[in-house]
Amino acid sequence: MRIVYNSEQYYVAEYPGAQGLELVDKRSSRGTFFQGDVADKFAEAMNQAAGEEASTEHIDAFLDNFSVLLNLPVVYH
Repeated sequence: MRIVYNSEQYYVAEYPGAQGLELVDKRSSRGTFFQGDVADKFAEAMNQAAGEEASTEHIDAFLDNFSVLLNLPVVYH
C-alpha cells in the first residue's frame, strides 16, 4: 500500500499488487475501491486535477465529485 494523497478530508491509497486505488472520506468514514481500468482512469483524472492546481482545496473539491460512490464503511481491524 502506498498513500497517494492525504488531507484532512480524504486519503487515496494505491495497492499496486491489486491494481487498485482506495478513496476514503475521513469525515463520513466511508470509502470505495477502484480496480483495473477504473483505477487507471481515476488516477489519470486525479493527476489531471492536480496538474490544473495542486492545492489541497482543489484536489478535495475534485474528490467531492466521487462522494456518491463512497458506499463502504471504513472498518478498523
